Amino acid sequence: MDNAPLVRWPGDREEEEDEIQTLSRSKALVAKVCNESKKLWYLAGPSILIAVFQFSLFAVTQTFSGHLGATQLAAVAMGNLVISGIGYGFLMGMGSALETLCGQAFGAGQLHMLGIYMQRSWIILTVTATLISPVFVFAGPILKLLGQTAQVSEVAGKFSIWIIPQLFAYGFNFPIQKFLQSQSKVIAMAWMSGACLAVHILLSWLCIMKLGWGLVGAAITLNFSWWLLVFVQLAYILLGSCPGAWTGFSCLAFKDLGGFIKISMASAIMLCLEYWFVMILIVLVGHLKTNAEIDVDATAICLNLDGWIIQVPIGFMAAISVRVSNELGAGRPKAAKFSVGVAVATSLTVGIFFMVIILITRTSFPALFTNDPKVMAEVSRISSFLALTIVLNSIQPVLSGVAVGAGWQAVVSYVNLGCYFLVGLSAAALLGYKFDLGVKGIWGGMLLGFVAQMIILSVITFRTDWNKEASLAHDRVSTWEKSARVTTTNDVF
Repeated sequence: MDNAPLVRWPGDREEEEDEIQTLSRSKALVAKVCNESKKLWYLAGPSILIAVFQFSLFAVTQTFSGHLGATQLAAVAMGNLVISGIGYGFLMGMGSALETLCGQAFGAGQLHMLGIYMQRSWIILTVTATLISPVFVFAGPILKLLGQTAQVSEVAGKFSIWIIPQLFAYGFNFPIQKFLQSQSKVIAMAWMSGACLAVHILLSWLCIMKLGWGLVGAAITLNFSWWLLVFVQLAYILLGSCPGAWTGFSCLAFKDLGGFIKISMASAIMLCLEYWFVMILIVLVGHLKTNAEIDVDATAICLNLDGWIIQVPIGFMAAISVRVSNELGAGRPKAAKFSVGVAVATSLTVGIFFMVIILITRTSFPALFTNDPKVMAEVSRISSFLALTIVLNSIQPVLSGVAVGAGWQAVVSYVNLGCYFLVGLSAAALLGYKFDLGVKGIWGGMLLGFVAQMIILSVITFRTDWNKEASLAHDRVSTWEKSARVTTTNDVF
């Protein structure tokens, strides 16, 4: 019996072949995911560092200011999140138009257009910064009009006037970043951002704490650090690190500004609605009947920490924007679609990890930001809302990055308007004031807005006809490239 021949029943061979094919497909899928993950992390890793380093310029200033007193902390929070947030959000949004244009042009091999796009964006953003600057000048009265306390409004108003030079640094920095990012030169950007942050930390300690310059010292260091970053990146470009993409200053930068403004405005509205949503919620917190200063400080600390952590999905946002725009520009729609799935899954995993860390350290991490026991207790009380926000924010920026890479800014603007303001803001006001839930109610409304937006963007993303998007990308690149053709050789100087 032991030597009896193995009996093969009908269908055994077919089952074995199916198993082999299934195993082969599984191995191929795993290999494909690993390959895409390598590409994604190559971009996302340095992009995360860049986002963390540059956000830390604000966060470090706010952290040092928190040790000056509760009023100073609230004033810097209002200056950074409300007043500076207006300029930051709008200029960053307008600059993000380059993610679509430069990314798709790079994928299509139209390198010479990248430098022209960047110069056009410089012109538009500098004019925009000039138009926005009165908001900084009249920040104090604006905050009072919004119902903030007289003391916080006055201090925040003075701080906002001092950081006006920083506004114009944004106008140069964001286009430079998108220009370099589209070429995957993110490692160099990370080194430059890290060096500027190190300088900023040293100067902040020296000017705010050691020399006792207070909030004036905080404003001076912020201005210096942002302009240092601009000049370091600009030197990197001008010294020949971007051959083909940078061919010199060109008169073509002044051509077709109308069309460029149109796509820049769509990008600005898309991102501004996100920034303004959080900004208005901070203002709502300041109107609560309880101790408004403690509520504002606690909310600012949580948003500060969330701002640090969200830089990770923002890094994935930058990476997926480059991947999608490059693949669509190169005419590879299936590769773009696959990259989206890998990016969402990876970012969500990271978000869950941070959520667990926040919940474990909910009673200890507030001490990093303030010495006030009342503020620390309030931060611990609302930390569960912070943890949930972190998970939702691990998905939303990635989907926004897909939208930017594909050029859907106008559509997402309507989505953001409806979800943030019709759903989120209405719910926040209702829960916070009508049902007297305070900070938890306002934050709960914000979460509802995030959830609504995430659901709609997910449906849009995963029902997209990627072949059609690749065709649209080809048409877009061809249109802009044709408009830049010249018949003379005297356009560069």
